[in-house]
Amino acid sequence: MIAASVGFDLFFLVHVLAAVATITVIVVMRSGATAVASGADTVIQRRRFPDRRNWAARVVHLLVLTGLAMSFSGAGSDSMRRPFVIVGLLCYLAIAGHLEARTLPLERTVAEEIANDGVADAAKGRQLARSVDVIGALLAVALISMIIQF
Repeated sequence: MIAASVGFDLFFLVHVLAAVATITVIVVMRSGATAVASGADTVIQRRRFPDRRNWAARVVHLLVLTGLAMSFSGAGSDSMRRPFVIVGLLCYLAIAGHLEARTLPLERTVAEEIANDGVADAAKGRQLARSVDVIGALLAVALISMIIQF
């Protein structure tokens, strides 16, 4: 329900920008994992996996904040009782849990391995790619439910 109010529209804009940023981060993470899995050289792996925390991946947390803000500031069409809002929340919980508990620790392990040895094990790259794929699939379910708004 766009144009409900200025506040709603601002939250909607930030929500869409956060979704685009999240998709971009997921694509970049998947690309880096694929590079490791395919045995890319040291220079490429070091560029893709700097030895620091991945704060960009946490942009996903803006999705739930702006989504809830829209749900609370919008009319009945975006209330918490709507199925697409519930699906979005459940997908976010699964994405955030998987990201924080599985993907980012694995990414840090790969980055440490690259920092110490110059390259990471290809099996860890494949494992990271699968982990990122789970996040991508959950994000796709949430996106489809937001578009359909069943």
